Amino acid sequence: MREFPVPHGIYVVTDVLLPPGRTHVAIARAAVAGGARILQLRDKEAPDEALREPAQEIRRLTRAAGVLFVINDRLELARAVGADGVHLGQSDLPARRARESWPEGILGITVGEADDARRAEADGADYLGLGPIFATQTKGDAGPAVGLAAIPRVRAASRLPIVAIGGIHLGNVAQIAAAGAAWAAVVSAVVCAPDMEAATRALAAAFAAGERGAGTAARA
Repeated sequence: MREFPVPHGIYVVTDVLLPPGRTHVAIARAAVAGGARILQLRDKEAPDEALREPAQEIRRLTRAAGVLFVINDRLELARAVGADGVHLGQSDLPARRARESWPEGILGITVGEADDARRAEADGADYLGLGPIFATQTKGDAGPAVGLAAIPRVRAASRLPIVAIGGIHLGNVAQIAAAGAAWAAVVSAVVCAPDMEAATRALAAAFAAGERGAGTAARA
């Protein structure tokens, strides 16, 4: 397990299928300007070659802003463009193989419960993508919601930091922070917003408030 070079907060996942006319780079630029801590490029349709140029531009944007940049699933593309790491789902490249192939890369693994988390940690993951916390329409194969209570359960099972994902929006993101997740991953709450930068900024403020509230309660 490594120390992360970015503070807790908002983790924005790009998706160009939800909002017509928006690009990965436009989403990334707005998210970075709005205070996102981590940016994930996710595209299940386009070939690697079509994503290389936008990924390189996102790498430049995120590096200049001190934002962590990971790419979903595509380990070789992530390495080629100098991304910080890769995020893998349960049906993607096995975590252990990814770790052996890219020892220095940050490796995020999607998990649903404590047993998944323990396996991911043993396989060399650096963080856990836990979810879906709430019901979501963004990812059709996401499965049933695991609920906020899954966050403390998984924290008890693994030392790895948690990125909570699934159905997160401005109205519930503070609960994610209060439950103990290090980052809240959002898709539609940013990419479908009329003003993506403002949406990211509002989410970041709400997450920080939830984290402060949890700290105050713990000290009381």
